[in-house]
Amino acid sequence: MLMSSGPSPPGRHQQGPGGPRRCRQRPEMAAPPAPRPPRPRKEPQPLVIPRSAAEEQRLRLERLMKNPDKTVPIPEKLNEWAPRPPPEFVRDVMGSSAGAGSGEFHVYRHLRRREYQRQDFMDAMAEKQKLDEEYQKKLEKNKMIAEEQTAKRRRKRQKLKEKKLLAKKSKLEQKKQQEESDQSQEQQTSEEEDEDTKEEEEKEDDAEDPSFVMGR
Repeated sequence: MLMSSGPSPPGRHQQGPGGPRRCRQRPEMAAPPAPRPPRPRKEPQPLVIPRSAAEEQRLRLERLMKNPDKTVPIPEKLNEWAPRPPPEFVRDVMGSSAGAGSGEFHVYRHLRRREYQRQDFMDAMAEKQKLDEEYQKKLEKNKMIAEEQTAKRRRKRQKLKEKKLLAKKSKLEQKKQQEESDQSQEQQTSEEEDEDTKEEEEKEDDAEDPSFVMGR
């Protein structure tokens, strides 16, 4: 079989020792990427050194309010450290046997340290719970004292209010009685004046009538 000495055209099979093989085509040259737009230059900010904690807080608030849409990372509360709970089933129970190896002491030392830490943690939690209970009792006591003082002041204000209302009512009654007495006095004086005027008119009438008849 005659084989051509020149290179075979792309896409055709070539005869090799292991059988026909396919020639790879050269990939076409990719287009150059588009140039990136230039980044906006940040305005240089003056260096401000806070002289107090209030000034530092003010600078932080100003920096925060420059971009209100930006999310503020709020740190989460750290979980309190708690010791590892004791195992439910102890497989390698240590005993005072004479054939214990040299490494058993270190295992025992670590177990003892963990147990001491667990006991200290339990004591600290008991103390914290006790302090919390005392604090709650103190809060309730202060609340009861404040409520008693508020109720006492409320009763005092109510008494003063009732006293003022009674004084105002008595004053209005006195004023009303005084007005009634003034009206009765005015009425009496007007009646007396009317009587006086009537008497005067009668006297005038009597004076006008002749006491005797003149001769004809």
